[in-house]
Amino acid sequence: MNPAANPDLRTQLGELFRTALATVAPNAANSEIVLERPKQAQHGDYACNLALQLAKALKRKPRDIAVELIAALPPSPFLAKTEIAGAGFINCFLKPEAHQSTVSRILREGDSFGRSNTAAGKKVQVEFVSANPTGPLHVGHGRQAALGDAIAALLEAQGCVVTREFYYNDAGVQIQNLALSVQSRACGTKPGDAGWPEAAYQGEYVQEIASDFLARKTIAAADGSAIVANGNRDDLENIRHFAVTYLRREQDTDLEKFDVKFDVYYLESSLYADGRVDAVVSGLVASGKTYEQDGALWLRTTDFGDDKDRVVRKSDKTYTYFVPDVAYHVTKWERGFKTVINVQGTDHHSTITRVRAGLQALNIGVPDGYPDYVLHSMVKVMRGGEEVKISKRAGSYVTLRDLIEWVGRDAVRFFLVSRRADSEFVFDIDLALAKSEENPVYYVQYAHARVCSVLAQWGGDAVQLMETPLNALTEDREISLMKRLAELPEIIDLAAREFAPHQVAYYLRELAGEFHGYYNSTRFLVPEEPVKLARLALAVATRQALRNGLALLGVGAPEKM
Repeated sequence: MNPAANPDLRTQLGELFRTALATVAPNAANSEIVLERPKQAQHGDYACNLALQLAKALKRKPRDIAVELIAALPPSPFLAKTEIAGAGFINCFLKPEAHQSTVSRILREGDSFGRSNTAAGKKVQVEFVSANPTGPLHVGHGRQAALGDAIAALLEAQGCVVTREFYYNDAGVQIQNLALSVQSRACGTKPGDAGWPEAAYQGEYVQEIASDFLARKTIAAADGSAIVANGNRDDLENIRHFAVTYLRREQDTDLEKFDVKFDVYYLESSLYADGRVDAVVSGLVASGKTYEQDGALWLRTTDFGDDKDRVVRKSDKTYTYFVPDVAYHVTKWERGFKTVINVQGTDHHSTITRVRAGLQALNIGVPDGYPDYVLHSMVKVMRGGEEVKISKRAGSYVTLRDLIEWVGRDAVRFFLVSRRADSEFVFDIDLALAKSEENPVYYVQYAHARVCSVLAQWGGDAVQLMETPLNALTEDREISLMKRLAELPEIIDLAAREFAPHQVAYYLRELAGEFHGYYNSTRFLVPEEPVKLARLALAVATRQALRNGLALLGVGAPEKM
């Protein structure tokens, strides 16, 4: 096997063990072969636990099985040696040529490096942000936008056909409160005045809407129609339509600045207009899973793991909020999305069981556990060592627009995916502006810019590096950097499977650290032409890996800093 012919080193090594397995334990030939990267370099490039897996079935000691597996491994031009460690782990050490082949692969594949076709053609929907059109997008919406867009990009990198969807909750009590808030402002009432509605929205944006309404402004709606404010303070319906359209436009503007685009915008109001909510309720009743009590209609969600049954239709004949959610997910299923990922705040945790229970009760073929959820914790914003809670425009929270204006889009997007979604995150404004290695996005982008600087000093054509012999790349730092480069496809695969873009952010930080260390200890433009070109090729490969990883997170790769 030639590393250049099959550039995926993990796959090649797995094939070697698959061949050995057929010899040592033919009855277990379908066993999973797991290859992991040891945490310590002295333990090799990959570790295989196959011997431990087989021990129980073969009723033999793992170390004895490991000896036989090693003896049965076919000859390989890229495997330098193997060692048995611990209870029976097989540590594999690769030759420098194997690591050098990674550089050749990256130069050859370019922007495609790290991508695969493992899920080619799989239809997936990712729903995220889905903010009520009752105010500006806040920092939590920003975290959703960064997470959802990155998850969608990761799935696309595995070959999935992804639809990004935004669900507008443009119906219900909150929208009515918005209309009343704007109406009160239009009538000259402001927060704190007598007659100000208790549940009204208090940000300055409400006054902006009211002023435009009184000025009889016209706003283009997302569907291309125009909403005209008639200026009539008593026309609450016109105020409602105008306010919702106004805020949808504002949210679209923020998302455009954040470079987040959606394929579909779905309106909650359409579920009522199309009769889908009524149809779901009829379906739940027909399923036999509902009952009447205290004038309300209940669903036996306890049959599906809920802690108590839930009301479907209240005694005043209105529906509870999870009913349109169930109707909405029925449309997802009917539209052919067998895999759906919803990115929502942890405050939506209670809706998971209810939505899934409703879908199961309808008995329309939806599998258990549909849809998938990624729940994110809220974000605390700090500046000058103190928490920032107030936005002049929004009133009681920091907006996404504030963050972008303070530190820039790239920093916001990188920071908001740099931790596990369910972990609380402190967004430090001062850190995001710092030009130091403590600032992760600066550190990663600076590594990319450093490569560009080296290439500019060289002045040659990077295309010629594709044919450069790489046998000069044998120093420890070079081997370490090449090993890190080889991890990107594995990281992308893992991040896509776990809906975890923070894995990519962490990898980029590690890769940048490897390169900065190499840069600080190495001269690239040396007199020896073969060494110079080989090192430049390694630098270009590093630049490509950084660029590819950043692109998945929606972050730019500047050539100068």
